Amino acid sequence: MEAFSKLTNMLLHALETREPTVDLLDSFVDHWKSITNYYIETTDDSRPVRQTDIPWRLRQMLDILVYEEKQQGVEETGSCIEYLLQHKLLETLCTLGKAQYPPGMVQQVLLFFSRLLSQMQKPLLQLVNVYRPVQKLIRLCALPGSNTEKEEAQFLLAVCSRVKQDPHTLRYVLEILDQPAARTPTSDQSQLCTQASNHRTEPPLPSSQSGSSVCSHVQSESGLLSVLLQLTKSQRGSVCLKAYECLLLLSSLQSGSSGEILCDHTQLAELLAGRLLELYSLLPLENLDPGEVQNWPHTPWSSQFSRCSSELSSESADHMTNFFSWFDFLDHLTREAPEVLAVKLAQCVHQLWLLDVVQPQLQHTCEQVVLVCTSVLCAVVRLVQSWTLLDQLVHFLLRTHSLTHLLLQRCDHISDQISMVSLSLVDELLQKPHRDILDVLVLSFLQSRSYLSPPAAGQDDRHTETNEDSDDLEEDPFFFSDSLVSDSELLPPPLPQFSALPQSVLGSAADVVNSFLCLVPVQVRSAQLLQEGGYESYVHDAHTLVTQCQSLSLTWDWPLSLPPSSSSSSSSSSGELEFLEGPLLKVLFDRLGRVLEQPYELNLQLTSVLSRLTAFRHPLLNEYLLNPYIHLSHCARSLFSVLIRVRQTHTCLTAAEQISLSVCLTVCLSIS
Repeated sequence: MEAFSKLTNMLLHALETREPTVDLLDSFVDHWKSITNYYIETTDDSRPVRQTDIPWRLRQMLDILVYEEKQQGVEETGSCIEYLLQHKLLETLCTLGKAQYPPGMVQQVLLFFSRLLSQMQKPLLQLVNVYRPVQKLIRLCALPGSNTEKEEAQFLLAVCSRVKQDPHTLRYVLEILDQPAARTPTSDQSQLCTQASNHRTEPPLPSSQSGSSVCSHVQSESGLLSVLLQLTKSQRGSVCLKAYECLLLLSSLQSGSSGEILCDHTQLAELLAGRLLELYSLLPLENLDPGEVQNWPHTPWSSQFSRCSSELSSESADHMTNFFSWFDFLDHLTREAPEVLAVKLAQCVHQLWLLDVVQPQLQHTCEQVVLVCTSVLCAVVRLVQSWTLLDQLVHFLLRTHSLTHLLLQRCDHISDQISMVSLSLVDELLQKPHRDILDVLVLSFLQSRSYLSPPAAGQDDRHTETNEDSDDLEEDPFFFSDSLVSDSELLPPPLPQFSALPQSVLGSAADVVNSFLCLVPVQVRSAQLLQEGGYESYVHDAHTLVTQCQSLSLTWDWPLSLPPSSSSSSSSSSGELEFLEGPLLKVLFDRLGRVLEQPYELNLQLTSVLSRLTAFRHPLLNEYLLNPYIHLSHCARSLFSVLIRVRQTHTCLTAAEQISLSVCLTVCLSIS
């Protein structure tokens, strides 16, 4: 029994005995030596790397590094990673990959680097023996005829993801050395040239590009940013998607001075804007349909990678899709980027695309080029969501004096197509959340209130109009028609909310509503009795428009009261000031006066712009556009006076009725 017990203990002891632990460092070194021995022993230069054990050895080395890191403390460094850094294994792998020996080696190196950067938890990119090999490997990407785009994109995504986690490593990845914050173009050029031997890829600032073309080509050939831009042109959707994601990762860095680095030490903004210019230059302007371009739907930048390859589309449609997809990408990027980088990118788009390319096309003598170019601007203004890009678009369209004057003049062009697309551009601008648009187009001309005649300033008698239009108004048999009041069911009861104007000057809201409704023929106002309910549809659309415009202007801090009138002060000294209604109001009123001579589609677009202007709640707009009782100066006209002339001249024609109905209903709802 005792012998049996001893035997049992011996067996249990044997089972409990563990195999001696394999030394991780020895195993790691053994795998590495096996790789280096391959180059010493092999004589077959044509044997692909996949037919060797090198890929397996590299995977084993990576597994050891990851396992060792998990076993170590936060502040500890494993012996295997120390061996990798001290013996510059990554440098050696880059050299082997560049030599493409054995064939396909660069693919294995890219995979190893990708997995190393993505699986290791401790920060590595700030280590010199890591970021230098990474820099060299980046320069091997996006080369002509490359067959490793998939692995390159995966590697670059791993690099950019690590930079996102550790933003301070951005300088190392971009090969930017520490420099003082304040720099001059001269110092930029000298520093670039003297540090070219260190493979630095920092480009000069835009102001010094002309004097440093020799050094700036380094960035365009081997820099991380230009490599990513090159991969966005790949025919493989997965590669393009990763390149887009990399650019977003880098551009959205918010910590530290990342935005300043990308803005001041790289040509990221110029490269992105240059790509937009490149895609725009591919558009066949002579063959595009302006209507299709103007109404181009929102094209999310990521949607192009989910399109089925079997979908058939014309070459011009593909070019349009690529252009608007890239514009959407820039729009998304500027919303995510730090402000300094977003502003720099928007300024580059303004200079490189709008000023250098679009402006000459807008001034072109070819009608087709003008139509398509203006249509592109309509679509761009409609689709843009980034405030910085919108600000530059507004600056280009409304602050470039010669161009602004030309675009507004074209709203009354001899070509109805050019007039329509120009009015559409104005309509799109009025729908954007930018206060300067209304200020430049309308409010700056109304600020002095010189449209009022001096005797009218401060008077309350609203029935003594002094201009010709008001005299005609009193003779109009429709002006005080008793039937207007009885048709109160045609419009919701007006609310007394027209507080921006003194009640004594304006009169009751009901009087103003009836004054405008008198311009609408009775047979049109009774359209609610029809099955189609045409009148009610106008009311619904007008109410929606008023709501949109009110919500748009909530944050614009508009004044609640009218400014002093310059007419009253000038009447005692130098007489009346001549009222300048501005180019936009001039072309709108001129067009409205010729409403019966114009195509129906053009009248609809004209109605849209006028209705939108009347829907904004600004005291000056309310007084000038909505108040039929103001005393106009001899050189002034208002929306109401123009409608009076149209209504009196043509009392039975449908076009005048449709224009009057659309504008007047919006006016009535604005007042109500």
